[in-house]
Amino acid sequence: MPPLPTTLPDWLALLESRHAETHIDMGLDRVRAVKERLRLAFECPVIMVAGTNGKGSTCAMLESVLLQSGYRVGLYIKPHFLDFNERARINGEMASDEALVGAFNDVEAAREGTDLTYFEFTTLAIAHLISKSGVDVAILEVGLGGRLDAVNVIDADVSIVTSIDIDHTSYLGDTREKIGFEKAGIFRPGKPAICSDPVPPQSLIDHAEQIGADLWLLGRDFNYQGDQQQWSYGGRSQRRNSLAYPALRGANQLLNASAALAALEVLRMQLPCGAQETRAGLAMVELPGRFQVLPGRPTQVLDVAHNPHASATLAQNLGNMGFHRFTYAVFGIMEDKDIDAVIAPMAGVIDHWCVTRLDSPRSAEPEALADKLRELRPAGAKDDDFSVNNFASPAEAYANALSRAGENDRIVVFGSFYTVAGVMAARKSSLH
Repeated sequence: MPPLPTTLPDWLALLESRHAETHIDMGLDRVRAVKERLRLAFECPVIMVAGTNGKGSTCAMLESVLLQSGYRVGLYIKPHFLDFNERARINGEMASDEALVGAFNDVEAAREGTDLTYFEFTTLAIAHLISKSGVDVAILEVGLGGRLDAVNVIDADVSIVTSIDIDHTSYLGDTREKIGFEKAGIFRPGKPAICSDPVPPQSLIDHAEQIGADLWLLGRDFNYQGDQQQWSYGGRSQRRNSLAYPALRGANQLLNASAALAALEVLRMQLPCGAQETRAGLAMVELPGRFQVLPGRPTQVLDVAHNPHASATLAQNLGNMGFHRFTYAVFGIMEDKDIDAVIAPMAGVIDHWCVTRLDSPRSAEPEALADKLRELRPAGAKDDDFSVNNFASPAEAYANALSRAGENDRIVVFGSFYTVAGVMAARKSSLH
């Protein structure tokens, strides 16, 4: 056997090389076997969060409120933008390379030759790391779907499903009913199961009832109301009034915040959170790449919107921002997405498109994207008012948008985590 890597970059390279061919391998038997050999178990409450959109925001709000309340919090969130360490947070800080290498070594020893994908291996390692870090609560974000996601080998005390929309159809099915069933796979008999989708698929409700989960539905078991200044949450036995709007911007964030507060209501005996700590946690939450507005001018917005539901929300949020002379888009997307439906809500918002290839074999070709976008050109539009240009990387597309945008204009980076990550990396390198 060759010696094991001793650094995090070498470990990640090894995991990527092991699974160059198979990216996703459905089924949990292998992961469960390694989990048992690893003796992976949590001695604290576990909150699991699945959904098409809003998972990361909900996790970030939970983490922020619980940290403000004085608890030690473990968070597994993905994907990462610049550093793999972003996926594992202990008490609000990214895990160190050394801690992750130690966890990888433990999983490798427990693997005993069992084949694990990159995602399965790293999920087990980060869960193991969190379980050994003396946290008061663990928050685990599900990757793809729910029922067959590697995170689902862990039993949650509270499960949350945020929104349910069409995405990853080759794995999860092509209807909200099929996808809702996959998401509901994280629910557990006798345990609270929270759904913040305003119109949950019947398949999710039926599954919760069949297994005897304690289903909390938005509008029935918990709800929210808001005006211009503040908002309030009402649950089964707890009200929270005069709440600050979450620091995460966008119209859908009260859905995510309500789900987070419902989970905290469920856990109020084990993890009580005071009114002031809850307000502060929501007011101070941070999450990169979710309608993230950068300081300065021109206005710049980073948003990982990569499916129709997220794109429609992004268009709505942009519409609420006030006047900008021109809007430039830095846009790259994976070819397996519903590209036409992602572009449609944004077509009326964007004047100038800077289309980019992404650093992934699944990237859509910029030339094909550009052809689609040129068909959307308004009749009679001059070149000053509408343009489409292709670029080899998000950094080049972003540099072009930045060189052309005036201080009363706006740049929107969207379409994929890879698009936003590429621009974040370019901004970081320009600062050094």
